[in-house]
Formats: sequence, structure tokens, C-alpha cells
Amino acid sequence: MFKTECWSKLALLIFAAAAVVGLSSALLLPLETVSKQVASETEFQNGDIVFQSSNSGQSLAIQLATGSEFSHVGLLFDRHGDGEWWVLEAVQPVKWTPLAQFRLHGDGGKIAVRRLSNTLSEAQSQALRAEAESHLSKQYDMAFDWSDEEMYCSELVWKAYQRAAGVELGALKAFKEYDLKHPAVKKQMKRYAGDMPWDHPMIAPGAVFNAPILQTVLRE
Repeated sequence: MFKTECWSKLALLIFAAAAVVGLSSALLLPLETVSKQVASETEFQNGDIVFQSSNSGQSLAIQLATGSEFSHVGLLFDRHGDGEWWVLEAVQPVKWTPLAQFRLHGDGGKIAVRRLSNTLSEAQSQALRAEAESHLSKQYDMAFDWSDEEMYCSELVWKAYQRAAGVELGALKAFKEYDLKHPAVKKQMKRYAGDMPWDHPMIAPGAVFNAPILQTVLRE
């Protein structure tokens, strides 16, 4: 009887210890890992910001020049209010893209989703969408200029948030402040034909991603 009781107590102690270790391990997981486990498309919110990278030469150049894991960014909206998520993105041209299709354009179908720590109000969300939609059909800005005549991806997202919600997602940097030494970057710079926009302000996808006022919703 004594042995049976001891073994029972020992088993309970082992089980409790295992539970504590398991809980501690879960608590020590990086935020991105936890988010990956619990987030889903049903938890997205209008105005969430979605990031990806591709295998294109321009994508590699952007990553190298800006020191970022990501080279492309867009805005998520439940476009028709039916639970289907779309990305408003500046490609060629600025357009709506179903999220499923957006994934196919990325490296391995991977995306990351971030949002403001202070959730947008309904009015801000609507203003954000209206501002972003005002640029629909504009040509993709291959020169990364800061005018509204054409748009590149992170410019669209940054300007939409700044104008609609008064929020700046990362600091603008002059073209000359990026790392332009790598051959893959120099290859893409040939488009300027020697007329380099050294002092033009720019915003990179990585700068938007690293904005401290954003939190990770999904990382996969």
C-alpha cells in the first residue's frame, strides 16, 4: 500500500513538472512564433499591413539596400464585407489583389502581418481605405520618387496611414543613406542612367515593418 501511494505521488510530481516545463517553454517562445500558432485570416482587421518578399532581382536589391527581410508591402481589407481578404498594393499598376493570389507572388507563399498597437477606429479604417484607393490604377514608380504621380508599395502604405490616421510608419531616409554597394543593387540602379536621386526621401518596406508602433499578427 505504501509503495503504491509513493508511486502515485511520484507520478503526479512528474506530471506537474512536465506541465510547468511545457508552460515555461510556451512563455519563452518569440512573439512571432506565438502569433503564428494562434492567428488566422479570421482575426485580420481592415488596415492590417501585409509583407512578403519574392525571388525577383528587384526584390533582392531592395532587401540588400535596405537590410530588410521584406521587399513588398500592402494593405489588407475585407473588400466586400464577405470575409474574403484582399490586398491593396502598388504593383503595376496600383490594384486590388486577392490575398490567396498575393501569397503566390511571394517566396514560398510566406507573409507577415502587422497592425497598429492602438487599433484603428472605424472612421480611420474607412479613411485609410479611401486614401489608398485614391491611387488605384497609378503606375508603379520604378524611380521610387516621392511625388503622388506614381506609387511604389511602401510609399502607398506610408502615405495612406500618414494622411488618414496621422501615423508615420517609420522614418523617411534619403536615397543616399541606403547601402548601394552590392552588385545586385547597382544592377537595378542602371535605370537612373547616371541621374541619381541622392537626396530624394524614400521609405522602405523594412522601415514600415520595424515601426515600433506596430505589433505582429501573423508570421509564417
